[in-house]
Amino acid sequence: MKLDTAYPMNNDSSKKSYSYKDAGVDIEAGNSLVDAIKPLAASTKRAGANADLGGFGALFDLKAAGFKDPLLVSATDGVGTKLKLAIDMNKHDTVGIDLVAMCVNDLVVQGAEPLFFLDYFATGGLDVDATRDIVAGIADGCRQAGCALIGGETAEMPGMYAKGDYDMAGFTVGAVERDQLLMADTLTEGDVLLGLSSSGVHSNGYSLVRRLISDFNMDLAAPAPFDENVKLGDALIAPTRIYVKSCLAGVRSGQIKALSHITGGGLFENIPRILPKNLVAELDANAWELPPLFKWLAELGNIAPRELATTFNCGIGMVVATPADQAEALTALLVEHGETVQQIGRLRARDGEEEQVSILDLEEAFLK
Repeated sequence: MKLDTAYPMNNDSSKKSYSYKDAGVDIEAGNSLVDAIKPLAASTKRAGANADLGGFGALFDLKAAGFKDPLLVSATDGVGTKLKLAIDMNKHDTVGIDLVAMCVNDLVVQGAEPLFFLDYFATGGLDVDATRDIVAGIADGCRQAGCALIGGETAEMPGMYAKGDYDMAGFTVGAVERDQLLMADTLTEGDVLLGLSSSGVHSNGYSLVRRLISDFNMDLAAPAPFDENVKLGDALIAPTRIYVKSCLAGVRSGQIKALSHITGGGLFENIPRILPKNLVAELDANAWELPPLFKWLAELGNIAPRELATTFNCGIGMVVATPADQAEALTALLVEHGETVQQIGRLRARDGEEEQVSILDLEEAFLK
């Protein structure tokens, strides 16, 4: 079969000549975006990486970063439906911080230092200004975490996303010296649990948040019912706190035995991920104040305390396990690095097959 017979060329000048741009993909806009974000990536340079964009891949030199016997640790995550609030508000400059936070906070719980970060961004049509704001947030998050933004992928996918919609995912690699890897088998009965305060809802539970906003016709541009000095929308999309530098300081001091990042599943689902089978984390709900934002969500949706603590972080974004005799010194170190710290419980022996998280006075404390 001859190719020119099966697929005749269209030489009729009266017919439309199609281009990739006609189909919804603007290569020139993509090139403009790369030029716009190169300075942002450059601002995240660190030892071991040069953070240049534009090639097919990037290198990282572990020796130049100061590691001697490292283990590599990787994590990937997204921001979830919190993006819909950002899109509805046309406010895109903080969700990039969320993207980095969700990845690097999962690295540091292994005792690992984040080294570099890559992002994947997909949209129906590229808005260069909005996308630059997003990448600016990613660069901000990388600087907070001390890792280099070394690359990523921007995909225009008309027909997959409605106009103005987008989604993104992040991927990060870190390293930890072999003898500093945090392991559950070091935990013992009597270890103290410290809670590091969250900055808000962080990046989990937003399908419920958005359902409440919709069902109760809440105005995102109005003052928040729990704080008249901030707009409701701004309070809801406050960026996820990045705990990397403070927790790394604790790991390297030898005072941290384990860390739990409180994400989807809340306190009840995340703390057991770091526990050996013979221990229970016993928390005291009176040890910290449920933030007004979470009290408002609970009242608005008539959310039961157990459901609240399984869906949201409830004001505790990271749980830290430390020996009892080092709790005071570690607290001072974490405070020195900018954290708000409460002693929220301790580890005890498990009785049979009981649940591995017990929160004392949960209903009384969360309903008061």
